[in-house]
Amino acid sequence: MRVLVTGATGMVGSHLIDYLLANTDWEIYGLIRWRSPLDNLEHILNKIKFVYGDIRDDVALRNAITLARPDYVFHLAAQSYPKTSFDSPCDTLDTNIQGTVRLLEALRGHFCTIHVCSSSEVYGRTKITPITEGHAFHPASPYAISKVGADLIARHYAEAYGMNIMTTRMFTHTGPRRGDVFMESTFAKQIAMAESGQIPPVIKVGNLESVRTIADVRDAVRAYYMLLTVNPQRGEVYNIGGNYTCKVDNILATLLALSSTRMEVEVDQERLRPIDADNQVPDCSKFMNHTGWKPEIPFEKTMIDLLNYWRERVKKHAHLTR
Repeated sequence: MRVLVTGATGMVGSHLIDYLLANTDWEIYGLIRWRSPLDNLEHILNKIKFVYGDIRDDVALRNAITLARPDYVFHLAAQSYPKTSFDSPCDTLDTNIQGTVRLLEALRGHFCTIHVCSSSEVYGRTKITPITEGHAFHPASPYAISKVGADLIARHYAEAYGMNIMTTRMFTHTGPRRGDVFMESTFAKQIAMAESGQIPPVIKVGNLESVRTIADVRDAVRAYYMLLTVNPQRGEVYNIGGNYTCKVDNILATLLALSSTRMEVEVDQERLRPIDADNQVPDCSKFMNHTGWKPEIPFEKTMIDLLNYWRERVKKHAHLTR
């Protein structure tokens, strides 16, 4: 079997490749941009094949499909930062909506099983929990709007062209390699930097009242594998998420408790979104009943591994910015 992973150098893409290497004998192709950092894949560079291209480039995508000839495609590439999308809405919409169209167009006529990664952010602002797949969309950022577009495009291509596409709406997931623009990862990064004396012991934060259900990225990629290999159902959409729900301030408190350095907390207005998807609690029963998947990694281990990841990064890089 041959698999193509778009967004291979990201947190999720790299963990997915780790999982596939450990649990399959598939030939793995990773779609990366020429300027993509390879830090997340440095431990397995000789075990995968790279295809250079960008999901905004039709020619590059068609060349990638011709080269990889995939049986499975995991479409993870995206502008994935909600906060950034407020500053770069056009780039976000082009990458996430048009990029998905370009990829699916390149795959038309090529028989394979495809995962399109949407997001729980499509549900946006809601007071109703837990959130099921039938919940109305109310996106609260340009990023979320772009994921609504990708979500609907995936369903359209499955219905209109009979393509074997499944879509996931993944709720908050984290762990080692998480980008520092996300709340729990920037908390961990700042704690590690404060421990090493690189910054004063003051952790800058945004909205601490938002409610999140947390999953470990390693559970998430196992779910993605099962999505495409356990009786895949063309056109279906699934919520996937963890089983630990809390406010963001609890995540911060958990990380602070793992450090012996005394720190203060300061709200930074620059870290607040204009509006926030602040009640993200999923109902994952549809996916769990279909595949038998369930989250296995405890919240506490996820936080410990995330903080230790940043401690190692801080040791290696003496001049990180907050």
